[in-house]
Amino acid sequence: MTMESTSQTSQPARPSTSQAFSLGALFRRPEVGAFMGMVLVFVFFAYFGYDRNFLSPFGTSSWVNMASTIGIIAIPVGFLMIAGELDISIGAMVPAAKMSMAVACGYYGLPFVVGLLITFGIAFVVGWINGMLVTRTKVPSLIVTLATLFAVSGLTLFLSLLLTDTTSQALTSPAWAKSLFGDYHFWGFQSSVFWWIAIAAVLYYVLHLSPWGNWILALGGDKESARNAGIPIDRLKISLFILTAMAAALSGVCETVLSNSATTTTNFALIFNCIIAVVVGGVLLTGGFGTVAGVFFGTATLAIVQQGIGYTPFDRNLSSLIIGVMLLIAVLMNDTFRNMATSMSASKKGK
Repeated sequence: MTMESTSQTSQPARPSTSQAFSLGALFRRPEVGAFMGMVLVFVFFAYFGYDRNFLSPFGTSSWVNMASTIGIIAIPVGFLMIAGELDISIGAMVPAAKMSMAVACGYYGLPFVVGLLITFGIAFVVGWINGMLVTRTKVPSLIVTLATLFAVSGLTLFLSLLLTDTTSQALTSPAWAKSLFGDYHFWGFQSSVFWWIAIAAVLYYVLHLSPWGNWILALGGDKESARNAGIPIDRLKISLFILTAMAAALSGVCETVLSNSATTTTNFALIFNCIIAVVVGGVLLTGGFGTVAGVFFGTATLAIVQQGIGYTPFDRNLSSLIIGVMLLIAVLMNDTFRNMATSMSASKKGK
């Protein structure tokens, strides 16, 4: 009798396990809409670009390489947006990092490691300033980082002319640095691709498997509740701004080492590309909702559109139109899936 009763009491636990894999639970995940969108976009360009080598190793590496340069920054930007903040100073941080490396190592001949320390040190300071201004002044992060965007851009131009009397600088990297940061590997994949994958893996752990992830989600969901729960929201915000600036510096280093040169030109397109990748990846603009996988898929989708159009008979000028339509569809798709999941969950609880 004891064994029978034990067996009977253990059986009800199985339905709860199956519920974890229900359709509603699946649709509630932000990365589902991003993944489906990526698959649809990939199939579209694979069909129309099949005869133009879109599926070839070269065609594949073209959009993967582009995705990596955006994705290295997009995931930290996604963290900030999940936390309810935004950093658009990345458009100036990338050229600032590029010129820091080129001036330190290319113009003054400092060791490559020293150039890295200087570059990431500058990025740390910029991120810290952004975080401190947002937390201390309570000014919206969009305004703070907009000011930082122009301040860093102007300072980069001024110091470049002051130190080198030019707005561009060449850089010759040692072999180990070339391989690690800016070389082409098998199938034409750049070193930045492996940095992108590594960053995605590490930050996946941070957001989804560590206590810090709960803090970030709680901060974006309800800041006052997070503060009352004992979460150090100011330090957390500052850390996220530093992370974003450091990621932008890494992207800048990879670009400089790959091209063997740097310029002071502010990359405004990068700002919009990162935000688009994050939004397509299912992160809410209001914060409190998003995943690393979703941003990863959103970045890949954006890169496929921007690079894939060149492998099709369509006019390349249509890429901006496609990106705009894709952004709108992605937001509507994510909202639809989330509403479907909510209604399905509510109907199940009502039964």
